[in-house]
Amino acid sequence: MAEDIQHNQKSNFNGLTKPAKSGASRKLVIKNFKDRPKLTDSYTEDTWMKLRDAVSAIQNSTSIKYNLEELYQAVENLCSYKVSPLLYKQLRQVCEDHVQAQILQFREESLDNLSFLKRMNRCWQDHCRQTIMIRSIFLFLDRTYVLQNSLLPSIWDTGLELFRTHIISDGAVQSRTVEALLELIERERSGETVERSLLRSLLGMLSDLQVYKDSFEQRFLSETHRLYAAEGQRLMQERDVPEYLHHVARRLEEENDRVISYLDQSTQKPLITTVEKQLLGEHMTSILQKGLQMLLDENRVCELTLLYELFSKVKGGLTVLLQAWREYIKSFGGEIVSSPERDKEMVQELLDFKDKMDHVTQRCFQRNDSFINAMKEAFESFINKRPNKPAELIAKYVDSKLRAGNKEATEEELERILDKIMIIFRFIHGKDVFEAFYKKDLAKRLLVGKSASVDAEKSMLSKLKHECGAAFTSKLEGMFKDMELSKDIMIQFKQYMQNQSDPSNIELTVNILTMGYWPSYTPMDVHLPAEMVKLQEVFKLFYLGKHSGRKLQWQATLGHAVLKTEFKEGKKELQVSLFQTLVLLMFNETDECSVEDIRSATGIEDGELKRTLQSLACGKARVLNKSPRGKDVEDGDRFHFNSDFRHKLFRIKINQIQMKETVEEQVSTTERVFQDRQYQIDAAVVRIMKMRKTLSHNLLVSELYNQLKFPVKPADLKKRIESLIDRDYMERDKENPNQYHYVA
Repeated sequence: MAEDIQHNQKSNFNGLTKPAKSGASRKLVIKNFKDRPKLTDSYTEDTWMKLRDAVSAIQNSTSIKYNLEELYQAVENLCSYKVSPLLYKQLRQVCEDHVQAQILQFREESLDNLSFLKRMNRCWQDHCRQTIMIRSIFLFLDRTYVLQNSLLPSIWDTGLELFRTHIISDGAVQSRTVEALLELIERERSGETVERSLLRSLLGMLSDLQVYKDSFEQRFLSETHRLYAAEGQRLMQERDVPEYLHHVARRLEEENDRVISYLDQSTQKPLITTVEKQLLGEHMTSILQKGLQMLLDENRVCELTLLYELFSKVKGGLTVLLQAWREYIKSFGGEIVSSPERDKEMVQELLDFKDKMDHVTQRCFQRNDSFINAMKEAFESFINKRPNKPAELIAKYVDSKLRAGNKEATEEELERILDKIMIIFRFIHGKDVFEAFYKKDLAKRLLVGKSASVDAEKSMLSKLKHECGAAFTSKLEGMFKDMELSKDIMIQFKQYMQNQSDPSNIELTVNILTMGYWPSYTPMDVHLPAEMVKLQEVFKLFYLGKHSGRKLQWQATLGHAVLKTEFKEGKKELQVSLFQTLVLLMFNETDECSVEDIRSATGIEDGELKRTLQSLACGKARVLNKSPRGKDVEDGDRFHFNSDFRHKLFRIKINQIQMKETVEEQVSTTERVFQDRQYQIDAAVVRIMKMRKTLSHNLLVSELYNQLKFPVKPADLKKRIESLIDRDYMERDKENPNQYHYVA
């Protein structure tokens, strides 16, 4: 094929026409000098005429009268007789005359562009074939005389030079050739099918003639810039972002395919850069503003992957994408955190959002460290926009997962959930808020026996210790130690009770709690039955006998009991709180009681009493009947025992009320955190001033921010400093109010 000749021309004339090395393969080789014909002007003239006729036949595509071996030998003879310069000059002239004559066929204006290109290609292919053939005849001249004269171009190079000088360097011919090539490429870009072999051959011609860059490439890149600049503007208006991204990817693939098919390899880099700049670089901000949120909201993994790949090709593309990614996370996460109506689902939504963003970085953003770090920064930023609440809700979420009755997950799934929670926990600044609520909920789980798994509890404790250090978990670990010690004490107490002369029919279990480890509970003096009071005294005597000097303070709030009850349906066991126990025991003596009767008999505080009565008479397990009926308990309500109560279970849990957090508890825990923070600020200020003795206000505040592990406002720090000045821990400099001195 014509195009094969063009690409293999050098190998053809180097290999296929190389004269044989041995005489056996070529009959006309003259073996020695005596066999050579004598050189005369007549011989030289005749031989040249013969050679010229052969060249002319080749150029006119007619048959050669002479044997090629004979022609080759004739050239060798002439070169041997030192007429190589003349032979080279005459050959060049013959070739030049022929090439000059070819220009006329390109002067016809009636030719359309495609016909013009085909004619040019045919002319070029003929020229290459002819040059190869001529060179094979004059190979001896090419490999001796020309090779020895470095300033002379080879026969092949001479052929290229003549074609370049007399045809392709002609202004009109070159201009029309380039215009026609550009038109053909534009038609292909518009979706038409064109002859790629024609393009490949002619662009290869320009490259071989060393005019590709100056005559074609600059114009081609300019047209590419114009085409894709207009296309980018138009399609950004017409198409949505996913469709546009796929279009850009397809265009880049097409242009790379053009480089492989017919463009010179050197064009690839500037071509692809031009396409990327016009279709992507000029529209990066618009693409992200128009489509990034939609792609992330709808979790369009394919398009997000494509977006990342395309933006990574453009200078500054990933930087712009990174910023938009960070802002999206802050905005979306900020909506989750800042909406009080979403508090119930906040933590689950944060975990789901984090999973989704992790998936995007893994699948779409090639685990790019910059994007992973930006995600962490964004999470840390938005999650702390609303102080304290996320920390509180994370603690409550952990509580919901670690409670008995949580049948959502296996142990392995629970462990994975806890790991995910710890990732969110790391972003929290006010970890002391988490600690306070976590400790309160852990206490309830341990004391009411509602912990789902000791292993899971200890696993969570280990994670917190690894994350925040031993100081953070020391009190929590103390709570577990208290529970284990209490078990040992109860074994000893049971043995002690067996030796008593008057054993009780109530089985008492006591948890001994170290006050510093556990949340503080407001003592409530309630009226216990005489038998319970007697048991308390027996235990007190037993315990203080072993641990003299200690003081026991009974906490009724988290006490619970199992009551054996008889209904018409049969016997049942009720698992109830101590307050519920006191209320129900009253109905052993009477059929009906008023709220006031119950309050005076039990001594339970009014708010707690109403919650307790509500759980017994208005909940799912209504062991008491209330009149008048209603969801709320009022002072005038009356209660009587529901002997018709029915339930499919033998043991019925009614003490879930103890696990529910009251508004008072929530406020109390928050206030306690605030109070603890004030103590920590005071301690930090005194510690710094004691070491530095004298310090300016700004330096003191800076030191405090370095030492404190929770967020604090400058105004709050100023209040604590003023308080310490009032209490004579430090004083202001008399001449400079912004300077402080430590008071020993």
